[in-house]
Amino acid sequence: MSLFQRNPDKQGNRKYEYEGNSASSSTNPYIDELIEHYKTRLLTETNLEELTSLRDGERRLSIERLINQFMAEEKVVIPSHEKESMLSKLIDESVGFGPLEALLKDDTITEILVNGPSEVFIEKSGKLEKSTITFKDEEHVRHIIDRVVAPLGRRIDESSPMVDARLPDGSRVNAVIPPISLNGTLISIRKFKKTPFEMEDLMNYNTFTHEMAFFLEAIVKAKMNILVSGGTGSGKTTLLNAMAKSIPLKERVITIEDSAELRLNRSSVVGMEARPSNVEGTGEVTIRQLVKNALRMRPDRIIVGEVRGSEAFDMLQAMNTGHEGSITTVHANSPSDAISRVEGMVVMAGMDLPTHIIREYIVGALDFIVQAERLSDGSRKIMNISEVYVNDHNKIEVQDIFTFERTGLGKNGEVIGEFVPTGIRPRCLNRLKVHGVEIEDSLFEPKEGVNRAANDGIYSL
Repeated sequence: MSLFQRNPDKQGNRKYEYEGNSASSSTNPYIDELIEHYKTRLLTETNLEELTSLRDGERRLSIERLINQFMAEEKVVIPSHEKESMLSKLIDESVGFGPLEALLKDDTITEILVNGPSEVFIEKSGKLEKSTITFKDEEHVRHIIDRVVAPLGRRIDESSPMVDARLPDGSRVNAVIPPISLNGTLISIRKFKKTPFEMEDLMNYNTFTHEMAFFLEAIVKAKMNILVSGGTGSGKTTLLNAMAKSIPLKERVITIEDSAELRLNRSSVVGMEARPSNVEGTGEVTIRQLVKNALRMRPDRIIVGEVRGSEAFDMLQAMNTGHEGSITTVHANSPSDAISRVEGMVVMAGMDLPTHIIREYIVGALDFIVQAERLSDGSRKIMNISEVYVNDHNKIEVQDIFTFERTGLGKNGEVIGEFVPTGIRPRCLNRLKVHGVEIEDSLFEPKEGVNRAANDGIYSL
C-alpha cells in the first residue's frame, strides 16, 4: 500500500498528504519515497549536468524551484521542516554524494572508509571511528560511486572492478566492487584541506621542530634532490606540498601525479596527471611517459607525487642530468628501505645493471631522504632527515641529521619522545652557503647530557 493518501482540501481539490506520524526524514518512509520519486523526475526531466555545474547556492535554488513545481503539479503538501530535509537529501542524492556529503563537508575528517552499505568509518586526528552514516543498500553505494567516476570519463564494472578518481574538492577516491571485494562495494576517500598545510602548521602539530623546518626549507632553496619516504597515511604528500612552498617563485615547477593532490599556490606551476586506459583498453598515459615529456618542457624543478614503478629510473635520470631540486615520494619504512625500494623500481624499468651500479646511480641523484611516519597514537612525525652520499672508501652511506627518539607511552596511549639533532654536520653546508643560506653549527649540536658516538646515526648500505 502506498504511503500517499489522497485527501480533498476545502475547495474540493485533491492533494497528497502523509498519513502517519511526523518522524524525522531519516526514519520517515514517506519522505524517503518522495525523495526517490523526485530524484527520478530530476533525472528524466532536467539537465543534471547543467545543474551540477552551478555554484552551491544557485544549484540549491534551481532544484528548490523544480521541486516546488513538481509538488504543485502533484498537489503534495508536507511540513516545512520535512521539505527542507527532503531538499537537502535530494540535492545530495541527485547532484551530490548522498550520505557521504555531510562527511565530506566536515573539515575535521581526513579519511572516509566505506565497508559496504552498513559500515562507514572515518578518521579524525589520526584515529579511526565508526560513523553513524549508512546507505540503504548495495545499489545505493554503487550509485554514489557512479556519481564520482562518470564525470571523469572512468568506469567501474565487473570487467574493471577497481577505480581511482578525484572529487571536485581534490579528495582522492578509490573504489573496489565485487567480485574483487568480498564485502560489497568498498570506498576509500582521502580528504585534503581546502587551504594546504604550511611548514608552520606542521610545526604546530609537532610534526617537527623549528630547527628541522629551517633546515628543510634551506635544502629546498639550495636545490637539493629530496625523497620523502613513509607508509600509507604518514603525511608524505602534505609534507611535500609544504616543503615545495620554499621553491623560489622565479623557478618553473612541473608536477606529475597519478591522481592530482598537490596544490602549490604559486605562479609558474604546470601540473600533469596520468590517465588510465579507456573502455577499449587504449589511451593510457603513464607517470613514466609524463616524466619523459616533462624534460622537454624546460623545467627548473620536477615534482613527482609518488614513484611506484619504472618511472623511478626516469626521475633519477632527470635528477642526475641538471634538474636539481626535484622532490618525490615513495612508500618505505626507513631511509635505507627507501633506497632499496627505488633500487627495485629501477630494475622494474628493465635496467640490466649490477646492484652496486644501480645504487651509485641512486646516490648520485638523491641528496636527502625525509622519513615520515604515522605513530600508534595517530600523530604524524618526521622520524629522520638523512643525508645520502658516497664516503671516501666508495661506500654508500646514509647519515641522520635529525631524528625523533621515542621514550615511552603516556597514560592515554600518546607517544612520548623528542626530536634531536645527531650532532653530525651535513656535508652540504658549503652548497647551502653558495645559495645564500648560512646555518650555524649550533643547529646540529645535540642537547646537553646527550652523548653520541662519532658514527652514531651513520649506516652503510
